[in-house]
Amino acid sequence: MAHTRPSITGIPHPPCTLATIAWVGVRELRDAVGTRWFALYTLAFAALGLGVSFVSAAGSGGQGLSSFGRTSAGLINLVLLVVPLMALSAGASSIASDRERGMLAYLLAQPVSRTELLLGKYLGLAVALLSCILLGLGLCGIVVGSRGGSLDASSIIWLAGLSLLLALGMLATGMLISVVTRRASVATGTAVFLWLALVFGTDLALMAGTLTFRLRIEELFALSLINPLQVFKMWSLHAIDSTLDVLGPAALYAVEEHGNGLHGLFALCLGLWILLPLALACVLFSRKGAS
Repeated sequence: MAHTRPSITGIPHPPCTLATIAWVGVRELRDAVGTRWFALYTLAFAALGLGVSFVSAAGSGGQGLSSFGRTSAGLINLVLLVVPLMALSAGASSIASDRERGMLAYLLAQPVSRTELLLGKYLGLAVALLSCILLGLGLCGIVVGSRGGSLDASSIIWLAGLSLLLALGMLATGMLISVVTRRASVATGTAVFLWLALVFGTDLALMAGTLTFRLRIEELFALSLINPLQVFKMWSLHAIDSTLDVLGPAALYAVEEHGNGLHGLFALCLGLWILLPLALACVLFSRKGAS
């Protein structure tokens, strides 16, 4: 006989694991949308996207907003800076913040397992990030189209989809940070440090490693696949412009060596950045206490 688990809130709790995850996800999404970071990140993302459009138009000699295709390179760089920071900070503050405020003990007193709670919070934050990305890119695309720019729908769809994959990977990494740290301030600081390392540190490390150890071109490409931001950049340019010439000899080697298989290779790399941190976070969180 189906059994409905009780809840101290008076609302009957769903008995199914998937329903429980969705129940926690809806609660997390409602809380995320009600916070300032959601509105600030969405407005900042859209404003910076429009700024990139104007700068791209000025650089190409055009008037006003340029077409979406000509601004795609600028938007890719914008996503590389904003989306990882947004996802890492949101994930890092999720568990650690609830633990610090005592909310985690309250939630775990409900008929919800630790894995259900973590996956539900991940689901809710993922939907919030998706909404933020779609609102930002959608507003930019609408304004570009309304001002006479030629709107390339496939570029928007590719960029939005790949941005979501990058956000999911960074969100999973942020939640892993949140699980292993006890204070929200430490979790947020660690997330910002990791963002700086991924955005700026790895490029410098690859340049230094290439000069110091005289890395071969295939080794340089393999090392670049470790960084999810590099994978996103290469995959975006390959999907939107069908060329990686601007990224140098390592990218040219990748096109010649892997050809059409690059899409699968990039998908595997970003998929691992989603699944591995999330699975590790679930394992560690199931073994930790609420305090």
